[in-house]
Amino acid sequence: MSVVCEFTCVTGARTRSMDLAVHSLVIAGWTGRNAAAVEHHIRELEAIGVRRPKNVPTFYRAAVGNLTSAPHIQVAGRHATGEAEFALVSMADGLWIGLGSDHTDRELERHSVSLSKQVCAKPIGASLWRYEDVADHWDELELHSYAHIGGTRRPYQQGKVTSLRQPVDLIQAYCQSANLTPTRLPAGTVMFCGTLPVQGAMEFADRFELELRDPRLGRSLHHAYTIEALPLAD
Repeated sequence: MSVVCEFTCVTGARTRSMDLAVHSLVIAGWTGRNAAAVEHHIRELEAIGVRRPKNVPTFYRAAVGNLTSAPHIQVAGRHATGEAEFALVSMADGLWIGLGSDHTDRELERHSVSLSKQVCAKPIGASLWRYEDVADHWDELELHSYAHIGGTRRPYQQGKVTSLRQPVDLIQAYCQSANLTPTRLPAGTVMFCGTLPVQGAMEFADRFELELRDPRLGRSLHHAYTIEALPLAD
């Protein structure tokens, strides 16, 4: 199965629209560069009932139908929250960088991380940068997110991508785990690549904004979406 996504691809001064048949959606978890910090986070989650991962990093597969650039998503109840992440988008002409949100059901996460990631839409911005255009200053990139809660917009996450594994490392780890050629993602693969700590408590938001900034080139990728909480019948 595949889902066709339309992206605006930006490289240098050139912008073009491209369709990509996405056949694999991968959610990378536990992707921190600092092993001690990852272990600390694992223990924090264990304390609230989330089971320890079998492997670090872990690569969760999600249904490609969950991938969306729509400005609105629906979730069951008010337990799901967003996470700003850079995304790797593999096309026939090479690797591109996007911006996504690993929206996850936190209540279900206590029982199964895989299922918690499967039940929510996975928002992704429509614009991409060519990886080669940012590779030489990758560690300067910044992730930011903002949550709109009760009419108030508050900073939710912020920091440089230096706390997360670099794209090449994640690609090699994923390909080894999936018995693929370890040099590149197969074309048609989208990988969400891990996130930053939340500032304050995780909370349901009515609207979620995310941004990937490139200070060196003075540009940003943006995406935002609203969240509708559907009533629970039980």
